[in-house]
Amino acid sequence: MSVDPTKIAYLLDRLEIQDLLTRYCKAIDTKDWDLLDTCFVPDAHIDYTRSGGVAGAYPEVRAWLAQVLPNFPMSQHTIGNFDVTIDGDRASSKVHFYNPMGRPKADGTLSLFWIGGFYVDELVRTKDGWRIAKRIEQQAWADIR
Repeated sequence: MSVDPTKIAYLLDRLEIQDLLTRYCKAIDTKDWDLLDTCFVPDAHIDYTRSGGVAGAYPEVRAWLAQVLPNFPMSQHTIGNFDVTIDGDRASSKVHFYNPMGRPKADGTLSLFWIGGFYVDELVRTKDGWRIAKRIEQQAWADIR
């Protein structure tokens, strides 16, 4: 039985893309801005407006994230249902996300809320691997108490 090298290449690309999307979640949850830089091309366009955030070029959105996310000491992004299409050095993906977050209350405990939706991405292969060139967050629901 011979193995089709194009299928192996596809699987390697797909796994690298899934690792990239997981790395994004880790960077956001740990507030590791240097790690976040490894997820996007420098001129990526990001749109978080459907969940109350901002839209713009990566440097501006990164600065906004660095300012806002420390207000939420707890977040735990989970992603799944990877729908990935690869076409040469370009790809698109849509993944489901589930994101509980917590913000401090006056008594020191956390006020928790939950958000679910989709990350819709356009990706490009760079010399450093796959990176997100465009991300649109589509919030499907929120449970904010």
